[in-house]
Amino acid sequence: MTSVQLRQGSLKHHTITYRYIKPEEKKKPRKGLKAPLRILLQLVLIVATAFFALSMSQSVNETLSASQLSSQLETIEDYNFIRTLAPIAQKEEATSGLKASITLAQGCLESDYGRSLLSSKYNNLFGIKAYDGEPSVTLQTKEYVNKKWITINGTFRTYSSWSASVTDHTELFVKGVDWDPAHYHNVLTAKTYQQAAQNLQKDGYATDPDYATKLIALIQKFHLNNYDK
Repeated sequence: MTSVQLRQGSLKHHTITYRYIKPEEKKKPRKGLKAPLRILLQLVLIVATAFFALSMSQSVNETLSASQLSSQLETIEDYNFIRTLAPIAQKEEATSGLKASITLAQGCLESDYGRSLLSSKYNNLFGIKAYDGEPSVTLQTKEYVNKKWITINGTFRTYSSWSASVTDHTELFVKGVDWDPAHYHNVLTAKTYQQAAQNLQKDGYATDPDYATKLIALIQKFHLNNYDK
């Protein structure tokens, strides 16, 4: 506290007391953002949030589009494989009676539409095994044994072309197996593709317990029975 004495005319001495305030004790007025600036910042935040959401949405859409495009390209490849194989299968049907739809369905299933290594490199569309002296290659394959799938090494025939593979496949049904030349006769004489597929299953052509069901599903999906005589 500081005391100051003043003298004016006849006035007696008066004492006026002042309080000394240090500069650092002075309260600084709180400055707030001006309304226009605050609104502008809010708008920037809204726009940034919207842009981020839009970018994420576009990223998801691009991923979906890429996935859809891949699926469409794969479907085109599937149809191209069928169109390539169809005339060969029909030619074999004309001479053997084996339905073209069965040949096509087996080719699609066994070779993954010509994309498997065995079919794309070695022209074996049906997983036909090789005997001694025949041109062959050893590759891993899956077999259904004791109610479960196992991976084994199989020795498969190699062919010069897909056409040669289809011809050998047809001969298997016509000539049968060593112990029974008529083993697949009921496949050749089946009235419908459903019966032919089921007879394949009964005759033990494949170890897959769902083999006939898969063939029928493929025939129906691609309308392969339209290629039958």
